[in-house]
Amino acid sequence: MSKNEGGTSVGWGLSQVRQVGSSVNRSAIRAWMAMGALSILPGVAVAESAGSIPNMMRPEATPAHQILSLTFFVLLITGSIFVVVAGLLTVAIVRFRSRNAGTVVEPPQIYGSTQVELAWTVVPVLIVAVLFLTTARIIFAIQDAPKPKDALDVTVVGHQFWWEFRYPALGIVTANELHVPVSPVDHPQPTFLKLLSADVIHSFWVPRLAGKTDLIPNHENTMWIDPHKPGLYLGQCAQFCGAQHAMMLLRVYVDTPTEYAAWVRNQQKPAVQDPAVAAGRRVFETEACMNCHRIAGTAATGVFGPDLTHLMSRSTIASGATTNTPEHLREWIKDPAHYKDGALMPAMQLSDVQLDQVTAYLATLK
Repeated sequence: MSKNEGGTSVGWGLSQVRQVGSSVNRSAIRAWMAMGALSILPGVAVAESAGSIPNMMRPEATPAHQILSLTFFVLLITGSIFVVVAGLLTVAIVRFRSRNAGTVVEPPQIYGSTQVELAWTVVPVLIVAVLFLTTARIIFAIQDAPKPKDALDVTVVGHQFWWEFRYPALGIVTANELHVPVSPVDHPQPTFLKLLSADVIHSFWVPRLAGKTDLIPNHENTMWIDPHKPGLYLGQCAQFCGAQHAMMLLRVYVDTPTEYAAWVRNQQKPAVQDPAVAAGRRVFETEACMNCHRIAGTAATGVFGPDLTHLMSRSTIASGATTNTPEHLREWIKDPAHYKDGALMPAMQLSDVQLDQVTAYLATLK
């Protein structure tokens, strides 16, 4: 073992290296697992509290049903190929294995056999053709579906890192939580989505309702959903779009006709003007908040951040990063990076008094 100038050993035995390396690896793995768990806890907590986990194997809309049927068909074909190939390989290994290690016998050669070469050329071509035509049929069936006159139109705009939902015919603008009416099989009322992006490529994906569709800058894409059962359906951006891509979550509320009508009436109302929180409104309108956010009926007309007119009608803030409570809202305003590191919303450096005032004001926007 060698020594450095201070007399400290710089050479280790092999057993010591293995022991320390194993300890370091275990510690590193534990640390990374802890960090990973902490990073997804907010989203998981919100999802579990809603009782609705994204699962493409439990479709609740026509596009999702068609995609699932195609998935099973492809699995059937590819699974059959796997069984045949694995079975032939097993037979070859067991039956034709060499019993005498010293004897090597070359198997019969089939080079030049027209029948065999046609079989392993034509059969794969036919399989690929069937898969291609079946997939194309499903794609066109979804994309070319006729649009009923009473269909709901919603414009979806992807931002870093949140969702904007506009209802042009209803004059409603909201964020992160999409409300649509249920679409019974006997009386369909689908929702058609126009997908746009304000910055980079995003992807709209709610597994139980439809497949993924990208939102591309300067290009309009469309998709549609017709949820058959009321409830909450979770999804998220499925295209890496920046530092907080994983926390660009989606919540689709499928309402009964009565619930949806009540939601529309509430969203069409102007913001509540409560004199008891006038101080908080002044803080909101005199700081930079109003430059990015809009509150109907006030001087705040910003378009860069979510519309806050009915902020407290939403279950979550920061695009699903945490639940929407006054405590979480205050912390979000104080330091957005606490819940969403990389969010484009800056910390406003407000005093504790200002934070309390503006939080109290925003908490009245229901």
